[in-house]
Amino acid sequence: MQDLDAMSLERAALLADQFRQSMRRLASAVSVVACDHDGEWAGMSATSVTSLSMDPPALLVCINKAAGMMAALAEGKSFSVNVLERGHAEVSTAFGTPTLREQRFRDGNWRATASGVPVMGDALAAIECRIDRLIEYGSHMIVIGLVQAVHMGDGTHPLIYCDGKYQ
Repeated sequence: MQDLDAMSLERAALLADQFRQSMRRLASAVSVVACDHDGEWAGMSATSVTSLSMDPPALLVCINKAAGMMAALAEGKSFSVNVLERGHAEVSTAFGTPTLREQRFRDGNWRATASGVPVMGDALAAIECRIDRLIEYGSHMIVIGLVQAVHMGDGTHPLIYCDGKYQ
């Protein structure tokens, strides 16, 4: 029985690795998800962002439960999704690297909206959302946000992430 369990674990690990490698080949637009948490701004880079519904306007973001800003979102905080432009690779890197936490919100012309949500003035689009639902699935939370406001930027060329590189 132990050999069967070991083989099952080995197969599961192989499948997880193959799936991870296949998802690296799926090109995705890069966004920064941001919120205010007890008077301090929190944010993270995200590629798992998609529209969910037009009626009502809603989007979803998939966030690892271990992510630092998950605590703020779990409290039902409003948040923004800021779609990055091709020239924003450094912004994404700052929001995706824990050791660069101090550099977050330095670049990108960030400001607080009337509701206190941080939005990036230099983004292709900044979408303010109110949390509607949090759904736990495996290692992640699916965050469903009801769109409250949209701020459009001037650019049209999104920052794309594929196979571990910005494009």
